[in-house]
Formats: sequence, C-alpha cells, structure tokens
Amino acid sequence: MHAALPNRIPEIGVSYRSHDPRQRLIVALDVSTAAAAQKIVVAVGDSAFTYKVGMQLYTAEGPQVVRDLIASGRRVFLDLKYHDIPNTVGAAVAEAAKLDVSMLTVHAAGTGKMLRTAVDAAKARPGLMVLAVTVLTSLDSHDLENIGVRGTVEDSVVRLATIALANGCHGVVASAREASTLRAELGEMFAIVTPGVRPAGTSAGDQVRIVTPAEAIASGASHIVVGRPITEAADPAAEARAILGQMSG
Repeated sequence: MHAALPNRIPEIGVSYRSHDPRQRLIVALDVSTAAAAQKIVVAVGDSAFTYKVGMQLYTAEGPQVVRDLIASGRRVFLDLKYHDIPNTVGAAVAEAAKLDVSMLTVHAAGTGKMLRTAVDAAKARPGLMVLAVTVLTSLDSHDLENIGVRGTVEDSVVRLATIALANGCHGVVASAREASTLRAELGEMFAIVTPGVRPAGTSAGDQVRIVTPAEAIASGASHIVVGRPITEAADPAAEARAILGQMSG
C-alpha cells in the first residue's frame, strides 16, 4: 500500500464534524489478506481517507497492515474492541498508539476505570481518538434481554455513552438510530461513529439496526462505517462517490 493520497489529510476539529464527507466516511477492510485490502484502497482512491482494520484483517496480517496503510497516507481506525482488565487494555492501547492509528475502540461495558486507563494510555499519541463501543448494531432488545440487560437498546446506549464520556473517551460507536438521542442528551462535542450503514436497496446482512448514509448524518453521526456495499461493489470508487453524495445531500 504505497500509493499516496493527492492531498494532506487535515486533522479533525474539536467538534469532530467535518463539512467534507470524505473526512466522515470510513471504509471497513473486512478481508483476510493485505493484498485484498490494498486492492480495495487503490480502487477507492481519494474518495475516503480512513480505513477500518478490524479483528479479521488484524488477526490474519498483524500490525504490518496498519503500518502499510499509514505509510501510504491513509488514516487507520483500529477496531479491535478492547475489553479486559484495565492494565491489559492500557498496555494494548499504548501499543496501538505506537502504530500511529487515528482511532481505536474499547468496550464501554469495561467500566469507567478501564476506559480511563485506555484514555490515559492513548495520550502517548496526540490526537488519537478513543471510541467506546456501546451496543453492537447486530443486537436488538431481545438479545439484550437474553443476556440480562434490562431496558431498551436506547437506554443502554445512553447509559454506556455517559460513562464513556465521563471517563474521557472522545466519542462512541453506536447505531444512528440512537445518535439523535445522544446528541440531544450529551451534546455536540464528541464523535459518534455509526456502523450498520447501508445505502438504500442493499442487503442488511448480519446487521439489525441499520440506516442509510443520509439518515446517519442527519441523526448526528460524525462518521459512518461502510464495508461490503463498497468493498464488494463492481466499482468501489463509484459506490463510495455515491455514498458521499448521499451524505452531502
């Protein structure tokens, strides 16, 4: 991954909400090889600046795939969803900071102490955003009830987001279905990254709480994560441009 982006990527401001949709679109590299990831990055071109490296790709290729993305001028959203004892999570975040990733995830359910330890470890890289995962977009209220969580999905998302922000996290990962409530109750000065985004007319796959790109932005999302609709498209660049248009509209 050595093709450089044509322009310097500006830093995200304190409100975390850019007017340039390319700053707000995150392409998920949910593939198993660095070669497959490189093919997607080249195909998307300058329609996106940030790429999500999650458990699948990181487990297959390790940290080198992150280094290669950053060396090519891209930003990396490291989505490994750390959730362990505070010391272990802090050590993992410190290693992620050394990789120069721009965003990473921890589970909000790990408690305030774990979140605070992660935030403190992230300070080694100025600008690194620690995002707390609230309720996965593959879950609904029935799933939560089965694991003993009372109340609605929205109740859980707001409760976990409140804990995350109180302990220094820079934002949360949540469905856009809860984003408007988060904005109304917790304000504007934090990031809301929304997975489960699907352009109108595409398959939901294994997601439950899905929205379109336009709905996500209108609801208050600062960033959207899109994977298969772009990466499995016949023309990933064209699909990315179409999504950017929906975000702007």
